[in-house]
This record gives sequence, C-alpha cells and structure tokens, in this order.
Amino acid sequence: MSSQGPEISGPERRALFEAESTSLYDEALASGGLAATDERIVAGGAQHRAFGLLVELGLVRRDAESDTWVAEDPSTVQSRVVSPLTQEGSRLLEESSHWARTFAGLSTSWRRAPSTAGHGPFTYLRDEAIGPFLTSLVSEAEDEMLTAQPQAGRDAPSLAEAAVRDIAMLERGTRMRTLYQHSARRSSITHKYVTAVTERGAEVRTLDEFFNRMIVVDRRVAVIPAADDLRTAIAVREPSVVAYLVDIFERTWERGRPFANRESSMMRDIAAEQRAMTIRMLIEGHSDPVSAKRLGVSPRTYAGYVADLKQEYDAETRFQLGYTMGTRGVSGNETPTES
Repeated sequence: MSSQGPEISGPERRALFEAESTSLYDEALASGGLAATDERIVAGGAQHRAFGLLVELGLVRRDAESDTWVAEDPSTVQSRVVSPLTQEGSRLLEESSHWARTFAGLSTSWRRAPSTAGHGPFTYLRDEAIGPFLTSLVSEAEDEMLTAQPQAGRDAPSLAEAAVRDIAMLERGTRMRTLYQHSARRSSITHKYVTAVTERGAEVRTLDEFFNRMIVVDRRVAVIPAADDLRTAIAVREPSVVAYLVDIFERTWERGRPFANRESSMMRDIAAEQRAMTIRMLIEGHSDPVSAKRLGVSPRTYAGYVADLKQEYDAETRFQLGYTMGTRGVSGNETPTES
C-alpha cells in the first residue's frame, strides 16, 4: 500500500511498529475495525505511517461492505516477518564466525613473526586493546607463563577475568609462576585467585620489593606497561630484551616466599621485611603516596606502619624518628636478627 506513507526500514520501522502500530491494531481488534475515513489514518493523518505499516504487514484488511479496516490473526503474519530475519541472523552469525577464525589465524601469525610484519619487535597497546591481546596471547601459551603482579590495581573483576583465562591455560598443561608483593597476602580476593590457580599447578610467591607489572609467555613475548602512560602497554618480541626481562624475573623469584606458606616463622619474616622497607622509604625521603605504592599498600596502611615505628622508637614526630634511627645505626638493610 504505497499510498500509506514514505517507506521506512530497519530499527526505525520496528520502533514505529512497537510505539504506534500495535496500539492501532489493539484498537481495531477491540472495536471491530477502524473506519476507513478515520482522520488519524488517512493521508496526512497523525498515525498515517503507523497504520500503513499494519497494512503492509497484513495485520489489517479492508472490509468493503463496512468500509472498515479489521484486524487479522498475527500468528499468520509472524512467520513471514520473523523467519526471514532469523535466517538472515543465523547466516550473518555463521559468516562472522568464519571471518573471526580467519582473522584469529592471521593474528597468531602476526604475533609470532619475529619482526611483526614490519612493525618491529615492539607493539604499543592502548586502552581496550590490552585485554583482548592478553587473552589471545595467554590462549596460545604452550610451555610457560611468568607474571609479576603488584597488588595495586588488581580488583575483583580483573582477578575473576584473569582466573578464567589462567585456569584454562593451566588445564592445557602450561606452567605458570606469579609474583606478588607481600601486601597481596592481606587481600581476600587475591587469596581466592591464588587458591584457584595453585590447585591446578601454578606457583605463587610474594616479595617485599616493588616491581612493575609484567607478563612473559613462552619466553618469546613480554607485555610490560609503558613508562609514561598507565593506559598503554608494550608487547616486546625482541629476543634479547625478553631474555633480559626473564632474567630479572628469575632473580626476583629466587628471593620470593611461597604464598601458600603461612607458618608463623615465615609470617614474622614477612612482617620484618615490610618493616625494613618502610624504614628505607623514610630514610630515602619518599612521600607517603610513593612509599605506599612501593609497598603495595594504601596510604592509610602505610601511615599505620610509620605510626608503629614511632611507637617502637618512642618518637613523636618523623624528624625524631629519623634522628633516633640514625643514632642507632638503623638503615632498613639489617637482617631480622640484627634488628
């Protein structure tokens, strides 16, 4: 019925159908029909387009005897409208799946190429591109994944996502070693993550020192944060640089303490290491936010560490604390037995 109004399609067509056409249909059904002379549905009427859509879809038909538009059974119309859309949707989903598989193969080749198809051994990843890249990279891990994860920034959603990704990798037989700071031991969500991955063979240790985030897969690709932009990561494929980063990880790993070990002697040692690092931060003159970040704790928790030291050395101010520690030769580098 071309005289019923300008042609519309897509979402606009469905929106008009839901907003106006359905109410006209209900009215036609309840009253036994809509008069053909109804000012709302004639050319130029307020609901001319909505009514035209009912006619086009076959939901109303004109009764010549009464000169009214009467409603038709919608079940006879639905298959004509919905089935083609369903078939087209299935076709598009299948087609998109083929395209996705093809691109996945190209992406794998691109990541494994020594020079990354002309882009060199370093690739910058920004914002939303980081997560999918890591997921794809981990899904291809065959032998080993090394990760260094400072406690700051590991919230519940990111840990839950990492758990799904890492567990799938571990169940394929890939080895995994992860480093946290000692402060991670206070996080319940981190404990849940560690429990989940260690049950599947992962090894997790903690360290008092501050370190940057790093992921190394199969000792061929390393992902590190960009120094000047927290929203940017760098994927490194240069073999000598990756080997250097792995060497740093291995040296740090040797100094770490097993996460699963909760013996009282180890917990005392960990507390002593955090105390010593707090002393070093004070002596070196770092601000509280910087010191808290390096210990992997909140500024409030760090302030509590400083307060404990003031009480220990009977000092009222930080200046008095520094002076007292200086006169006693305390540097923060002593072994637990020396302090």
